[in-house]
Amino acid sequence: QESSSENILSSVNRLLLQGRLMLAESTRLLDVYLFLFDDFLLITKIKRNKKKYGGSDTSLIPVCPSLTPELQSFIREGGFCTVLDQPIPLDRLTLKNIEPV
Repeated sequence: QESSSENILSSVNRLLLQGRLMLAESTRLLDVYLFLFDDFLLITKIKRNKKKYGGSDTSLIPVCPSLTPELQSFIREGGFCTVLDQPIPLDRLTLKNIEPV
């Protein structure tokens, strides 16, 4: 059985919410992109590709339609998201309101 992030993201029925956040990690802030599914939360790190695609038309790169227009545009510009840590099952996730830093 083949399992890949493309298969996870391609199911429109599975993806609930997605969005960009700043994650405070000990001494630094990380630009992250969250994917909230009906069964887990996936935290990815946003990376920009430093290499330019000389002469290639990046607007033709196929992008998953369930992604936000902002993320689709970011990917077409050569950016990508890498999984930061293991997915967090929602039954093990606790949310708390905190005061802004």
